[in-house]
Amino acid sequence: MKLLRHGPPGQEKPGLLAGDGTLRDLSDLIADIGPAQLSPAALAALRALDERRLPVVSGQPRLGPPLTGTRKFVAIGLNYHDHAEESGQPVPSEPVIFNKWTSCISGPNDDIVVPPESTMLDWEVEIGIVIGTQARRVAEVDALAHVAGYLLVNDVSERHFQLKRPGGQWDKGKGFDSFGPIGPWLVTSDEVGDPQQLRLWLEVNGEQMQNGHTSKMIFSCAALVSCCSHVMTLEPGDIITTGTPAGVGLGMKPPRLLKAGDVVELGIDKLGTQRQRVVPLAVGLATQ
Repeated sequence: MKLLRHGPPGQEKPGLLAGDGTLRDLSDLIADIGPAQLSPAALAALRALDERRLPVVSGQPRLGPPLTGTRKFVAIGLNYHDHAEESGQPVPSEPVIFNKWTSCISGPNDDIVVPPESTMLDWEVEIGIVIGTQARRVAEVDALAHVAGYLLVNDVSERHFQLKRPGGQWDKGKGFDSFGPIGPWLVTSDEVGDPQQLRLWLEVNGEQMQNGHTSKMIFSCAALVSCCSHVMTLEPGDIITTGTPAGVGLGMKPPRLLKAGDVVELGIDKLGTQRQRVVPLAVGLATQ
């Protein structure tokens, strides 16, 4: 299934993308798409529905984040060999883990708002893992049984805050409002199949910047779920975004970074596409 949420910010309703390409509304059947709807039993009940009998969502509504209630937005750094190389960093021997604040989560086509202090705004296309059942100290071989599905993430990053400011922490540059576009869909695990067999791409103003493949990840999705579950309890609705391939702006010579007016488009096989405008803070506040 491809689960989604549609409507204005803060007023999203649950829905799904039907096989015929129409958006169908689920709000008469479930309150929302959140932790309670991600268990195997809840997903099985949704899967059993006759989607042809669900109301069609008319027009072209805004798509919001495809789930709500996320308590942890965990991120992984330097998880592709080519990205570690372009970053001038050694290939990690175990996953690099940091946080994106849940307040940064936005819809797949919502604007990226430039913080007023920003000087080094960058992009990162990534596959995100959505946890469906609690995972605590799980073995890698069992890890994907705890996954409800996957989604597309743009791990928007402010590199000056991430790397160059005093008290340096990656978290500082990763969690500004609007820095976590997710969706358009939460695609359930059964529909995705092997998450290590998906192409990722990203364009800025129509020019391709990233063209990668999840088979090139240093640590697989299963390995990441297992590793994270050994240092925290993963709960339903938590998201792990798994790192980006080469082609980020900071890795270019000279660096090429985002500015107001740019348009970012990205996608992953089976998981859909996103499109964001980069806007100054005043415009972003006016549209919220």
